[in-house]
Amino acid sequence: MLRQTRFASRHFSQGILAQRRMASTKTIREALEEVIPKKQAQLAALKARHSQSVLGDVKVEHVIGGMRGLKAMLWDASVLDPLEGIRFHGLSIPDCQKQLTAAPGGKEIIAESMLWLLLTGQVPTEAETRQLSRELAEKGDLPKHVIDLIDSLPTTLHPMTQLGMGVAALNHDSKFAAAYEEGIKKSEYWTHTLDDCINLIARLPALAARIYRNVYKPGQEIPAINKDIDLVGNYVNMLGFGANHDLTEYLRLYIAIHGDHEGGNASAHTAHLVGSTLADPYLSYSAALYALAGPLHGLANQEVLRWQLDMQKELGNNITHEKIKESLWKTLKSGRVVPGYGHGVLRNPDPRFVALQEFCLTRPDLLADPVIQLVKQTSEVAPDVLKEHGKTKNPYPNVDAASGCVLYHYGLTEFKYYTVIFGVSRALGALTQLVWARALGLPLERPKSLSLEAIEKLVEGQ
Repeated sequence: MLRQTRFASRHFSQGILAQRRMASTKTIREALEEVIPKKQAQLAALKARHSQSVLGDVKVEHVIGGMRGLKAMLWDASVLDPLEGIRFHGLSIPDCQKQLTAAPGGKEIIAESMLWLLLTGQVPTEAETRQLSRELAEKGDLPKHVIDLIDSLPTTLHPMTQLGMGVAALNHDSKFAAAYEEGIKKSEYWTHTLDDCINLIARLPALAARIYRNVYKPGQEIPAINKDIDLVGNYVNMLGFGANHDLTEYLRLYIAIHGDHEGGNASAHTAHLVGSTLADPYLSYSAALYALAGPLHGLANQEVLRWQLDMQKELGNNITHEKIKESLWKTLKSGRVVPGYGHGVLRNPDPRFVALQEFCLTRPDLLADPVIQLVKQTSEVAPDVLKEHGKTKNPYPNVDAASGCVLYHYGLTEFKYYTVIFGVSRALGALTQLVWARALGLPLERPKSLSLEAIEKLVEGQ
């Protein structure tokens, strides 16, 4: 019955989304001005009727286990189901690939169409997407003080450290911070937050590309932003790979599907937490980037690729499933984990991994690449090995198992930079939810902490 209700709800929502394609073109701000009052009313009704309703029981394992699975955060843009995977406002990744706008001459989702969906809950028309692309391009140039800052940094400083510094420095021009200083009404917080979020998303490609050029391609001129192409198209141009259409398409897909993954992951949660203090979006997202830089979060994709390359070197040519199985057991028996497998929430293969694998299946050059073949073969062997090992709740590949190998194939081989690309992507979800946190008037986040002694007293008294 529940599945039928979900299906009917999705079918109805998709019908509404289809009708919107025929509607008149509006800006993303105008779209938000329509949907925010409805969501505010929904929240008010929920508070009035169910503020004392119980969503679940807090257990000791939640308090001492990283709050894993604890239902304690409002995040509308995406929901992660353990079996179905991620849905963005009810749409699966295949749904998004069918419904969201691609670039002219391309097939993959572009960041602008995903940004519109995450922010408004609506599928944009093609005209609305192109309009947003132009707006982002027109706002994409870096101010001189940020250029000077990034150019002054040692090239040995980690790219993620540089990215966080650059994002924080952009707060010099924060519309929200300036308006708050003047004393604006709470009902206007979201409008200035939106300005900052759009400006930050617009400038991230230029910032990220400048870091790449300084660290890995010093002395090369960075192309100007082209006002007639999409955000990722400009990003790839500025990186120096603009002639590679397939890499551009891959990064369009990569950035769109990495954009949001519920609010509880470390980077999104950090942005939400810092934003709840009314810090401006630049400061909030710079904090999120440093969470993303951790090896248990965004840094994982480079570790997976390094591990697969080491396996390839170890096993040599004519790699078989049996050889891979032996290598996997060698890794596990040494006390290490198999990188790229398992997930804190998912209990099935990650739909993002599936989408990236399907991208590879459409391109003969990728299918012929030994590293990509090894990634595919490992995904066929590893689940059974991990099930037999018995120490993981999810023996299936996550997105990190596939994401780095295609970048490596196309010549973007600098591992330390991979998390910067993730950082450009994750802004789509983390920043849009800052707008909604201000629109809904969400409070300062302040959970209650407990000492070990306090926990022992509580449980022993039960």
